[in-house]
Amino acid sequence: MSTISTSGGDENIVFVHRKSYGQWIVGALVLIIVASLVHSLWTNPRLATDVIWRYLFSEPVLRGVWMTLKLTVVIFAIGLCLGLVLALMGRSANPVLRGTAWAYTWIFRAVPPLVQLILWAFLAALYPKLEFGIPFTDIVFFSADTNDVMQPYVAAIIGFSLIEAAYQGEVIRAGLLSVPSSQNEAAQALGYSGWQTFTRIILPQAMPAIVPPSANNIIILLKGTSLVSVIGAVELLTTVQQIYAETYQVIPLLFVASIWYLVLTSLLMLGQRYLERRYSRGRLTVGGELA
Repeated sequence: MSTISTSGGDENIVFVHRKSYGQWIVGALVLIIVASLVHSLWTNPRLATDVIWRYLFSEPVLRGVWMTLKLTVVIFAIGLCLGLVLALMGRSANPVLRGTAWAYTWIFRAVPPLVQLILWAFLAALYPKLEFGIPFTDIVFFSADTNDVMQPYVAAIIGFSLIEAAYQGEVIRAGLLSVPSSQNEAAQALGYSGWQTFTRIILPQAMPAIVPPSANNIIILLKGTSLVSVIGAVELLTTVQQIYAETYQVIPLLFVASIWYLVLTSLLMLGQRYLERRYSRGRLTVGGELA
């Protein structure tokens, strides 16, 4: 709310902030509801908080957490590299490369992750032997039994990496498209090579648009690794399931897994915030101030 007062021919604008009692009342109600829900849950004797504390830092659970982290980091790193290649192929002037990138993205985004994991785990039913050689000839450099190669963790890494590449490729492509074409033209006018233009001019400016959806992808991937249990791999959720299959403490152990997922997701969100601040330096915010 603003009022204008005139004094000596000069106009003075005075801003008066109206007190939002309604917002404070709604906020207080929300806090009361949340606090009551948390208190009701934590004081529920059926939750068995002693079981939660007993297994939260137990050795099997910590091994599961470590495996979940390893799978997430390895899969995301591979997916990020492949996604960059797909994004560059999608921006290529070559129609074959563009078509290949589009077809890859279409297939791996369309088929559910669980279906793809199972297909990779049972690849031996389609190809009993894996061979590497010169196509359309009998020359073979490498041959191995598919069941020996396609172990559960290998199948999980391959399956999730290919899926992650499809999503990450679209994220990177969208980020590159957010950079005006004039930046590329200016870099060429200054004598920058194609590689220098991409790494020093285009990619740094695209990062503010790439980081948030990439962080969202890695958080989804972290939680999605729980699917590897269907092909025999062991991670956090699988470990918890194995424990409560023996102890019958289903709810407390599911809370153990949930707490760890909350912790890991929170750490990833902190990393996202750091990267966003780093790559947004020098940009104007909505208020017109430098970030």
